[in-house]
Amino acid sequence: MVPFTIATGTMDHAMNVFIRVHTDAGFYGVGECSAFPMIVGETQDTCLVVAKDFAGLWIGKNALETEARLQQLHQCIAGNTTIKSAFDMALYDIAAKHAGLPLYRFLGGERRVVESDITIGIASPEVMAKKAGEFKLSGANILKVKLGKDAVGDVERVKQIREAVGERLAIRIDANQGWSFDDAVFALQAMGKYDIEFCEQPMRTWYDDRLPELMKLSPVKIMADESVYNHHDARKQINSGSCDYINIKMAKSGGIFEAKQIHDLAAAKGIACMMGGMLESRIALSAKLHFVYASPNIKFYDMDTCMLGHLVDPCVGGVTYDGYKLNIEDMPGIGADADEGFLAKCEKFSV
Repeated sequence: MVPFTIATGTMDHAMNVFIRVHTDAGFYGVGECSAFPMIVGETQDTCLVVAKDFAGLWIGKNALETEARLQQLHQCIAGNTTIKSAFDMALYDIAAKHAGLPLYRFLGGERRVVESDITIGIASPEVMAKKAGEFKLSGANILKVKLGKDAVGDVERVKQIREAVGERLAIRIDANQGWSFDDAVFALQAMGKYDIEFCEQPMRTWYDDRLPELMKLSPVKIMADESVYNHHDARKQINSGSCDYINIKMAKSGGIFEAKQIHDLAAAKGIACMMGGMLESRIALSAKLHFVYASPNIKFYDMDTCMLGHLVDPCVGGVTYDGYKLNIEDMPGIGADADEGFLAKCEKFSV
């Protein structure tokens, strides 16, 4: 993939794992995850090792007992939410296929317009402003700007981007835990005049106790990302007054089952959510779109991964882009699979 830089590091290749869970009913479920070691602490290699253990646990078990199958994974190993999300996805694909329904309908959802933002990685202010202008010309309406390297430079980045695109485009920023508390106060107060929609994860999670104070000082709304992996994290962030919004990612939550719990808890508290992700292909992106259709409290969509520089598309079927809007056909289950020609060139094993 094209190298992509955020505050915690640069990724020059996607570390994805694709799985198929076969059933005795003659069909299989698909799942995909994308390891992002600087964030979640897993790599492609760790995902593969743990996947072998997971696969053995499910032999001879009922694939439609979703919660029981997921509990087996949690009892096997703590954490490892990235690879767990692939297995979770495959279970939901199986359940929806068994019901003969697209996943979003199986989850009780309905179609709606979903328009993604488009992300600008960290570079010089001039380079980022130029990229913002290019995205505007391509029809983008929402920019997500990666920051967090240095607060003074970040203010200049946002200033030049706003000048490049004018007032119409929405700008949201993501510091990826890059700022100290003082840097966050400075940057957010300085950026208030540039009409910023929200700021994702301004500080490291070990400063979560200072988020209520930052919330009072910031003119920009705060979205929790790395501070919320599961619905218990969400409860603590919301109850302590630490965030305005929450970013849900399958690689953090461990998949759809936990993501739904985060969504429902946040909805009950009046905290809107965003659908985010790592560097998944259109396979996992398809599952995320189904989840969005079934999750009315997801109000923001950061679903541009497949537009950011994947050099190969391994997906058959699945999500399509109409400009920055996402669509998917009504096929049973997730409606996406991996291309056999692509798989033939990959490392693979069966359990």
